[in-house]
Amino acid sequence: MGIILKKVFVGMPKTIGSNEAANLMEREWTSAIFKGPVEGPIWVGKTGLAGDGQGDLEHHGGPEKAVFAYSFENYPYWQNELDIPEISSGGMGENLVMEHVTEETISIGDTFQIGEAVIQVSQPRQPCWKPARRFKVKNLALLLQNTGRTGWYFRVLQEGVVEERQTFTLVERSFPQWTIQKCNQIIHSKQPNYVEMRELASCELLAPGMRATLEKRIEKRELPDIRDRVLGPNE
Repeated sequence: MGIILKKVFVGMPKTIGSNEAANLMEREWTSAIFKGPVEGPIWVGKTGLAGDGQGDLEHHGGPEKAVFAYSFENYPYWQNELDIPEISSGGMGENLVMEHVTEETISIGDTFQIGEAVIQVSQPRQPCWKPARRFKVKNLALLLQNTGRTGWYFRVLQEGVVEERQTFTLVERSFPQWTIQKCNQIIHSKQPNYVEMRELASCELLAPGMRATLEKRIEKRELPDIRDRVLGPNE
């Protein structure tokens, strides 16, 4: 069965919570993770969907992270694993909910025609503390990372209008060996395989920022400190 655009979500940054809250998970924070569903056609541009924004432009957005996608098939897992039924489409802050595809079956450089647009997988998402804050699950970023259910980013090769229920047509698959799941294993392993890491870093269609990060890691030969990313102000 073909890959379907199940739903489309966009949203601008919002500030919620209170600095007076005793619970860290209820303190004030700003994020664009609270996106709303789109009905009807929407424009996909080089830096993202019309009406969409990011709360942290240092780590999100830009042409290499123009569109964030997440697998519809991941949500039943999280509902059962965390016993939180309200974790559903759009919950991870994604723009595109894709059905009949997972991190195990999509790869860096996979290029799709969807509606008028042509988009290309650029890198896995590196989970941060914000989904954890949203669902009040402190270690959710680590769970996303360790299970490989991270989602992925697209760069936009051809701008155009898309609409939910359209089918993704695979135009080109240059690096089938570099599935998002495989990339996650290499990036997040506590026992790094530097040979594989160098091979991944040499993949010309992996986002330049991620390639540079891997090259630094190879040079330093040390595990990165991920606490700020995965726990942030939740700790």
